[in-house]
Amino acid sequence: MAEKTFKYVILGGGVSAGYAAREFSKQGVKPGELAVISKEAVAPYERPALSKAYLFPESPARLPGFHTCVGSGGERLLPDWYKEKGIELILSTEIVKVDLARKTLVSGTGETFKFQILIIATGSTVVRLSDFGVKGADAKNIFYLREIDDADKLNDAIKAKKNGKAVIVGGGYIGLELGAALRINNLDVTMVYPEPWCMPRLFTSGIAAFYEGYYANKGVNIIKGTVASGFSSDSNGEVKEVHLKDGRVLETDIVVVGVGGRPLTSLFKGQVEEEKGGIKTDTFFKTSVPDVYAVGDVATFPLKLYNELRRVEHVDHARKSAEQAVKAIKASEEGKTVEVYDYLPYFYSRSFDLSWQFYGDNVGETVLFGDNNPTSPKPKFGTYWIKDGKVIGAFLEAGTPEENQAIAKVAKLQPPVESLDQLAKEGLSFASKI
Repeated sequence: MAEKTFKYVILGGGVSAGYAAREFSKQGVKPGELAVISKEAVAPYERPALSKAYLFPESPARLPGFHTCVGSGGERLLPDWYKEKGIELILSTEIVKVDLARKTLVSGTGETFKFQILIIATGSTVVRLSDFGVKGADAKNIFYLREIDDADKLNDAIKAKKNGKAVIVGGGYIGLELGAALRINNLDVTMVYPEPWCMPRLFTSGIAAFYEGYYANKGVNIIKGTVASGFSSDSNGEVKEVHLKDGRVLETDIVVVGVGGRPLTSLFKGQVEEEKGGIKTDTFFKTSVPDVYAVGDVATFPLKLYNELRRVEHVDHARKSAEQAVKAIKASEEGKTVEVYDYLPYFYSRSFDLSWQFYGDNVGETVLFGDNNPTSPKPKFGTYWIKDGKVIGAFLEAGTPEENQAIAKVAKLQPPVESLDQLAKEGLSFASKI
């Protein structure tokens, strides 16, 4: 088969790919120099929409509405944009073999692509229940959400099983966002997760109590401390029951699983240095292999603020790391350097009428402030994390843009704290005066 050669190749078609392409364009990439290779059939888009507005019963988000880079207030890059810029968008193409030393990629259909410089932006894949040998986990109407195809299939099922029952397996990001989305679609929703509270990697028990109470008031049933151990299906192969480890059996029409993700690094095993489950990079997202960069979910990079190597799975880092890598590539070609990547960890979510943001690190002692009563007409509360006498993390539900900027500033500057009681009393005003 014919071989195609490019100066730059972005491998992956997610958020990072769209932001990297935009940065290459800003840096004056010439027509024909850059290719984006994606196994998806559509141009890069803002993935967070899939668990939020894409599933709304009324005025849902649809492509081309949320192509990158609209998620950060930027230009929407339609397929025509790539054409105009002379960027080759190679879609529906899965790369199955990578030889970094020979600078070669091979697709499932045998096409070969050569590169001078590669940006690995393969992102994550979902962890599947079948990975753990859960019985019946391959039944129809058991869904995972990662790509737009997954969202379309779930949407079809929501319409087909109107007013039916849904079970959400997992109490993390996807579980909470999809629990809300399915409830808004008037399904009878039960969430099941093994931990003592939802979002345990980020939430304290105090934060989680609010969201669990709020969801319960919206009619979402929550079962904690157990897991799905198997599924039964009907003669059509459609899932009908979820068997829990504690012996309970839940009737259902739809199951959505959100039990975590896994960085897609297997194509590069043994060819590049890895650390903490990702591909090890420097502050410019350069890997141990010359001319090979890694960004987004797959990169384990130096987090300057905490002086440690970290891997971050979030859209904000996917965008910013992609831009940093491209700036570094172009600077090195011109014999210049760029500033180090000084990232402030940031997470956010929206569900029902709720919207929270978190900045910094969630370690140390915690102080809860504000009104976290789930039955309040307008609940608004937050939490600070304090370590070594300094505030290093901050969470806020229902913040204004200015208030969210204030908590971000606190997490970045790490101001000292005399008394936790005083901090609890001051609450949000502590952040606002920094």
